[in-house]
Amino acid sequence: MLRDITIGQYFPGDSIIHRLDPRFKIVITLIYIIMLFSGGNYACLAVGAVYTFGAIFLSRIPLKMFLKSVKPLLPFLLIMAVINLFFMSSGDILWQWRFIKITEAGLNASVFMVIRIVLLIMGTSLLTYTTSPVTLTDAIERLLSPLRKVKFPVHELAMMMSIALRFIPTLIEETDKIMSAQKARGAEIDTGSFTTRAKNLISILVPLFISAFRRADELATAMECRCYHGGEGRTRLRQLKSAPRDYIALAVTVLFLVGVIVLGRLL
Repeated sequence: MLRDITIGQYFPGDSIIHRLDPRFKIVITLIYIIMLFSGGNYACLAVGAVYTFGAIFLSRIPLKMFLKSVKPLLPFLLIMAVINLFFMSSGDILWQWRFIKITEAGLNASVFMVIRIVLLIMGTSLLTYTTSPVTLTDAIERLLSPLRKVKFPVHELAMMMSIALRFIPTLIEETDKIMSAQKARGAEIDTGSFTTRAKNLISILVPLFISAFRRADELATAMECRCYHGGEGRTRLRQLKSAPRDYIALAVTVLFLVGVIVLGRLL
């Protein structure tokens, strides 16, 4: 399960999505999130699905990688679906047993919510899949640069976000190694009652936290040895430059957003 988590990973490529300006990709991702939550019917979700799978096709990244990003969240989606299914009492009753009942409104809300979250995860994953952490840091810093006038630590914030994304795959790999080592020593992590498995997690969390703090200390030492002093006087190897394809991608995204809003009003 842990190896299926692909959050924060970057897949190098030369697709049109990879070549987009990272600043535009961040803005497009924000508009995409607004698009998914602007419509309240299945027609709006269909428009969002067309946009999502179209972008995935243009990125040339296998669809299975996006499905892997959804797989670890299946328990959460299942819980949310059950809550919406059994706790909404409005609408026609489709099935009932004593005080438990499933209504048409509850079923629609459950399915609608699951589809929306799946599209949200798959669509937003494109940002990290097609943008390297260094480039993403530069883009965030450039977008937040006006806040420097009010003494906001723009560079430090962008660096922290980049490091956090960079170390997600590393910590997942470290967790997998610790779990394998504990199982080799006879620890029953995947068996037993819920209470027993919760207690056994301590044998994983403690070494994981120790490893995370050790990596953080090593990273801080490495940055000091390289005379890192934040963004002051820092130069960049690659300068961010916009191109016509960036404005076209932004315009297409805005058109999809307008289409979702119009469909939401009409239907």
